[in-house]
Amino acid sequence: MTTRLTPSAAGIRRTYPIVVRAIRVADINEAWAQGLRDFRAAPGYGLVFGAFYAAGGIFIVLGVAALGLGYLAYPLAAAFALIGPFAAIGLYEVSRRLEAGFALSWHAVLDAIFKRGRVAWMGLVTVLFFIMWIYLVLLLVPLFLGTRSFPTFDDFLVALTMTHEGLLLLLLGNAIGALLSIALFSLTFVSFPLLLDRDVGVVTAMITSARAVAASPVVAIGWAIIVVLLLIVACLPFFLGVLVVLPVLGHTTWHLYRKIVVSPPT
Repeated sequence: MTTRLTPSAAGIRRTYPIVVRAIRVADINEAWAQGLRDFRAAPGYGLVFGAFYAAGGIFIVLGVAALGLGYLAYPLAAAFALIGPFAAIGLYEVSRRLEAGFALSWHAVLDAIFKRGRVAWMGLVTVLFFIMWIYLVLLLVPLFLGTRSFPTFDDFLVALTMTHEGLLLLLLGNAIGALLSIALFSLTFVSFPLLLDRDVGVVTAMITSARAVAASPVVAIGWAIIVVLLLIVACLPFFLGVLVVLPVLGHTTWHLYRKIVVSPPT
């Protein structure tokens, strides 16, 4: 009698196509409730990751002030919000473990992150967008407002809103920033959770993320606007709000990923 081996028994690794579903506003509301639940279940992890993110923002602001580049405060705040998905990697892993019923420990969470080298490459993509945006600002400001210095953000704000050149800079800068933000969001919407959850490449993760945005463009862009606005507002009281906002958004993003990307059969 001949025994027919299944792919798993024969040592053949099966791969499944990544299926993307469209989402609705109700899915975001449900994911938000699940994100709050995860934060309450493991607040220590959320507060620590939020504190690291806030510390990074404080360091950037103090550096800008020390260098006399106060005019970078607004573009930096917007760009800083864009790297939130990268900063929330640990929170995705916390939600993944809570969902699967695995034990939570710092060793397990950090080990899962650092063992996935592709996550670092995806993080590099995010950082490159951040650097690109800052260099564009450094190019546009002298192009429209000349080479005069702006010691404080108030000085820059007056030049930006009270001159013809400043208004043109504001319009063009926000338009370019919006395009870069949409591009980065499309590449990172579900890519980080996907890289943690499944053995896929960075390119596959970015393509899947773009497919997820294309499947629900209005809801996805609406979610992106909510994320950016919440992070910017959270940064205003010297980044204190980030301690809670980042972890809740991170946990919520994981549950949105679960609603968008269909899990492979077990």
